[in-house]
Amino acid sequence: MSKGLPTDPYKGVRDFYPADFAKREKIFSAWRAVSRRFGYEPYDASPLEATEIYAAKTGDEIVGEQTYTFTDRGDRSVTLRPEMTPTVARMVAARRRDLAFPLRFYSIPNLFRYESPQRGRLREHYQWNCDVFGIPGIEAEVELIQMAVESLQSLGLKPENFEVRLNDRAALSGWFEAQGYSNTQTKALLRLLDKRRKIEDFDAQAAEVAGKPFVFEMGEPESVRTVREQLALRKITNVSFVPDMVRGFDYYTGVVFEVFEKSGKNPRSVAGGGRYDKLLEIFGEPGIPTAGFGMGDVVLGDVLEDAGLAAGEATAPAVTVIPLAAEQVQAAEKFADQLRCGRSSPSVAVDPTDRKLGDRLATAGKRGSKFAAIVGPKEAASGTATLKNLETAEQSAAPLTAEEFAKNIG
Repeated sequence: MSKGLPTDPYKGVRDFYPADFAKREKIFSAWRAVSRRFGYEPYDASPLEATEIYAAKTGDEIVGEQTYTFTDRGDRSVTLRPEMTPTVARMVAARRRDLAFPLRFYSIPNLFRYESPQRGRLREHYQWNCDVFGIPGIEAEVELIQMAVESLQSLGLKPENFEVRLNDRAALSGWFEAQGYSNTQTKALLRLLDKRRKIEDFDAQAAEVAGKPFVFEMGEPESVRTVREQLALRKITNVSFVPDMVRGFDYYTGVVFEVFEKSGKNPRSVAGGGRYDKLLEIFGEPGIPTAGFGMGDVVLGDVLEDAGLAAGEATAPAVTVIPLAAEQVQAAEKFADQLRCGRSSPSVAVDPTDRKLGDRLATAGKRGSKFAAIVGPKEAASGTATLKNLETAEQSAAPLTAEEFAKNIG
């Protein structure tokens, strides 16, 4: 036999079998629930965007090195979205005059970046994006941080398991300006500061850019202090000011924040965001006071796995209906439909194959079904089924009607 096509997924992306899908859905459900509680509305868009919106926001170098960019048949440069913020900004700019502000939008898009796959970072991931447009005060940042914190806690993490780190990009830029650095020097030093913990010769590189030994000492800005105080009123106290936290995107204009888990096993941030009041300007629109954040499923999944909190709800049918012979298939299908019609009906699947009963019971248990409904000639004639508990191997003494069956497994 000739060698077939490979069965592995493309490098750096994932397949989601039912158990993996259940883990992902547990995260998504928590994100959706928090979004609804805070009044955020869902939106979505195509994963394909014109390359120019990323080039305008992050520069050609990042687009060329870190994105999936290609030329389509119409000779247009197209990029698989590496993030959602430019897309939502484009959407708001397109209908600015029709929308009622303040807006609270959320989405869970699939994002793509050409990177070296490693723990906490793949070439695709899903990300919970929440953005609020039209609130100029720090109430927006406080709300977003509260949402991030509540989502983690709803997944089982405790406040002592993670921390929120704060800074202010405007204050950072102001500090560099006060030290006499040019705009070019400031941008270069901010890029270095953003990678400070990853650069062994940081002092030497910073001194070369600065033209002198680089000493960075910035006090806590009033904006950061105010955010901390407002979070404390909401009983969120695992918050600290981190003066050298930059967040790499140049579009941030105010408070920025990141969330890290504290075990040390996952050095990448679980979530991050901040204020970006001017991004709509790349679409020729006046800026709108805006703040937002993203939380990715890859790092969060690793954190939950390490904490023993990753497992999702079972996706297998709770009940497998098994006709003993072909003559009982229709009766088995009818019994399954009766089970599905209840107000709180279980998930039900029928196994109409002609395998031995023992094999079908074993398969149902392996798949995760808790109960089997066995339909033989006697059951088919009376519209009943014999209940078998696949976890304990206990079996009902007499066949049960669908209503009785449902009560016994409820």
